Amino acid sequence: MPGRALPVGLCPDMCPAAERDLRERERRLHRLELAPGCPGDPPRADPQRAVKEYSRPAAGKPRPPPSQLRPPPVLLATVRYLAGEVAESAGASPAEVVGFVADRLRAVRMDLALQAAGDAEATVVLEAALATLLAVVARLGPDDVRGPVDPVLLQTQVQESFGSLRRCYARGAGTRPRQAAFQGLFLLYNLGSVQALREVLQLPASLRACPALRTALAIDAAFREGNAARFFRLLRTLPYLQSCAVQGHVGLARRAALARLARALSTPKGQPLPLGFVVHLLALDGPQEARGLCQAHGLPVDEEGRVVFLRGRYAEEGRPPASACRVLVGSKLQGRTLEEVVMAEEEDEGVQAPRTMQEGDAPSPRVPGLAQTI
Repeated sequence: MPGRALPVGLCPDMCPAAERDLRERERRLHRLELAPGCPGDPPRADPQRAVKEYSRPAAGKPRPPPSQLRPPPVLLATVRYLAGEVAESAGASPAEVVGFVADRLRAVRMDLALQAAGDAEATVVLEAALATLLAVVARLGPDDVRGPVDPVLLQTQVQESFGSLRRCYARGAGTRPRQAAFQGLFLLYNLGSVQALREVLQLPASLRACPALRTALAIDAAFREGNAARFFRLLRTLPYLQSCAVQGHVGLARRAALARLARALSTPKGQPLPLGFVVHLLALDGPQEARGLCQAHGLPVDEEGRVVFLRGRYAEEGRPPASACRVLVGSKLQGRTLEEVVMAEEEDEGVQAPRTMQEGDAPSPRVPGLAQTI
């Protein structure tokens, strides 16, 4: 309500006691919130594991009292718990983890919006929440998105999270320490979007000059140009969070590169190309994945382990085959926990600005005559 002062959150727990009691009575506790070894009926909530669930504000419904709102330090501790404990839970499927984490992070953003919080405090919470959401979504396998997880809803939540954070950046004075990295994440998540590129190019020149944002702009340019060699070479250099953000575009970029190779190389008798070259060019996880990708697009692989580009054989049906992306994403953790990545400063992750593209750039190993094709 205009002119009405926002309250300051006072709830010290990840989930208000009143909500825990209500959800216990209504049997609406998630199994990740239950007290371990407690066979009670109804099941009992563990105050150290229960996390406030998202509740859509209804028209005419009064605002929650301060006792039901978690202040920024508690919200940050909640995000840290979701990233450090829930996201790494060995007893839950990736789909179950994503569903739980996404809902609870949505509640975090709601609590933040309903109270008086400084932009600096809000920024730290929103950055950690967005980083956690990107990471857990990136862990979904091809079977997970066909189950209880709605990929459209997840995408909407990620975009809403970017919107909340970027509005917070716009309101604040000066540049936040991780702003360039998260503006880059926004562009990487929205590769090919004219609107996203326009918004990033409108940022101050000093921000666009930061290595993380320069790298994101270079990747977006390579994606638009269909320069697979440069695109996947840059993706190999990305830190973990940036790799999570761009993962959704990898399959389509690989398909586009394969289609371009097919147009350039296909002959009536068949032009062979070593699978090792395809693995390197498209940053695949190995020859087996390269073989599956080629065969899924109608391209045979001979006994010598070469993909054969026969004229008229290339085909596209449905979405590109899903990939585990161990090379491009999974390997980037390098022994760190997700909590460490989510809470760390991006400058510590060694993002390097890309070198200027030189004419004739091509990946190793080289195959004669392909520099202009890819």
